[in-house]
Amino acid sequence: MNIYFCCSITGGRKYLSTNKKIVTFLKNLDYNVLTEHIVTTDIFNIEKQYTAEYIFERDIKWIDECHAVIAEVSNPSLGVGYEICHALNKGKPVLCLYDKDIFLSRMISGNTKPGIIVKAYSDSEWQEHIENFLKKINT
Repeated sequence: MNIYFCCSITGGRKYLSTNKKIVTFLKNLDYNVLTEHIVTTDIFNIEKQYTAEYIFERDIKWIDECHAVIAEVSNPSLGVGYEICHALNKGKPVLCLYDKDIFLSRMISGNTKPGIIVKAYSDSEWQEHIENFLKKINT
């Protein structure tokens, strides 16, 4: 199963450690994480070889091809918001995870569109949220 994982990149890397753990967790469960490269510390150097248009088209294609989207949304990101909206419009199930200690954008927390699940976490609670989400979409 292909998972599109998204998180803030240019908007800030405060949650990079958690994002790395999420990608590793998914890979250890034998999911194909199409975007695993975004949790590398040198993502800016990796992607500077590509045009903005290339990255946009590549990422939209990956969302269109994935089975589900998992988004870490604690750090505001225009790109992640766009990816969530695109995925929902394509009928993809989306799990949004956020640090329970932040005030989450109402555009995410108030979204009642079918297919979106929004869960707060502390420490490693995100693991249980991911497992429950994946069980739900695999049935």
